[in-house]
Amino acid sequence: MNRVGRVERVTKETSVLVEINLDGTGKVDVSTGVGFYDHMLDQLGRHGLFDLTVKTEGDLHIDSHHTIEDTALALGAAFKQALGDKVGIYRFGNCTVPLDESLARVTVDLSGRPYLVHTEPEKMAPMIGEYDTTMTRHILESFVAQAQIALHVHVPYGRNAHHIVECQFKALARALRYASERDPRAAGILPSTKGAL
Repeated sequence: MNRVGRVERVTKETSVLVEINLDGTGKVDVSTGVGFYDHMLDQLGRHGLFDLTVKTEGDLHIDSHHTIEDTALALGAAFKQALGDKVGIYRFGNCTVPLDESLARVTVDLSGRPYLVHTEPEKMAPMIGEYDTTMTRHILESFVAQAQIALHVHVPYGRNAHHIVECQFKALARALRYASERDPRAAGILPSTKGAL
């Protein structure tokens, strides 16, 4: 049975629909109105092999903050929903991804406890098109809060802002994929000595 999450989030600022299938093939249909963010969500679905649909309409006449934030919150909630009881999954995942001069290392624990550690080069271009580069950390914070996972993202070096952000999303996709995949040796087993995740 496929593990699917579907979340609708409607506020006075945004209207968001997210659907994710953790056992997909990387089919992505994303539209947030923020081109670079769409590109990053495309990386997440394709490299995670998640089927991902995201439809967001937000108050872009103000700026992209609410649109990006609310999409990340809905994505985290949908991911948590799709994980279900977490029985039989690997739970932990990590991936290191280079993108030309930039490098991202991502480690994840689908622990049920939200925690984020995030480092990236401080000096980089403030904008990529309509995308505020300070939002990357906030996206991860929002996703982690709703997905209830522990996430460590480190970019030790990089010069190009596009590359710095993109390698984070690619590595995140792979780490989430590895952590959420079913472990054939652990069928029917919850990967926790506490008996709960």
